[in-house]
Amino acid sequence: NPLILHVSSVEQLFEVAREVPPHALKLVERFWPGPLTLVLPKSERVIREVTGGLDKVAVRMPAHPVALALIREVGEPIAAPSANLSGRPSPTTAQHVLEDLGGLIEAVLDAGETLHGLESTIVDLASDPPVLLRPGALPVEAVEEVLGRRVLVPDFARGLGEADRALAPGTRYRHYAPRAQLVVVEALDYSDLGPLASTVRRLVEEARGRRVCILCTEETEGLYEGLPAMLLKLGSRREIFTVARNLFKALREVDSLGCELVIAEGFEERGLGLAVMNRLRKASGFQIVRVS
Repeated sequence: NPLILHVSSVEQLFEVAREVPPHALKLVERFWPGPLTLVLPKSERVIREVTGGLDKVAVRMPAHPVALALIREVGEPIAAPSANLSGRPSPTTAQHVLEDLGGLIEAVLDAGETLHGLESTIVDLASDPPVLLRPGALPVEAVEEVLGRRVLVPDFARGLGEADRALAPGTRYRHYAPRAQLVVVEALDYSDLGPLASTVRRLVEEARGRRVCILCTEETEGLYEGLPAMLLKLGSRREIFTVARNLFKALREVDSLGCELVIAEGFEERGLGLAVMNRLRKASGFQIVRVS
């Protein structure tokens, strides 16, 4: 898998990218430091082990002051994945890192819980038109507004299937997954949550004898009263940021609760909802039930 190069200055971007077109600089000026990763032609300085053999490199400037201080102290861009075992939910706290990597690493730099919960948005600017490789904490609509053009959103970026090869972190294989089985319940229309909740209730009733968790929202938790299932509330559909921020924490919590089956409600693929659905679909291994 390719790794993301984390930089602490725009000057470092020019060191690792062979070409930085004007529209890339517009995005840098607007969103850096922040959760946006740009894929650009790599310079000769970047070894192929960092790019997974690709001739492109993924670069971002994190916004957290501790991350920036670490990169400045190193004096070079840092190539790194998320601090979790491959396929597991990404960590949002130092404790999550220790759950996966305790005894395998020498230290954890703990600067508190992550702000966004989700990873960065990855946009390939070396392609024409630009391509969304991974939706993340920055909605693709915000990128399109600055670019003044549409960004191509392939099916794998929506979490529907896999890329032909690893184009960026998280584009292939099952990712973000709890140890429990995860099923995502999706609706064509989320303006009426009744049919969605009815399908979730049916799946719970069919899973008799199994320890079931439901990932729900403030709007639906009251619709599951009396069911033999634990409820984990992600947040409100009216404030999708809270859902995105709590998602990985919840995917780890279901394992600590001993859940055998997790049933997750789907979300409208707009704004951060696209990133939430990408993570849920990939975490489920594409086990999706659609509301009829």
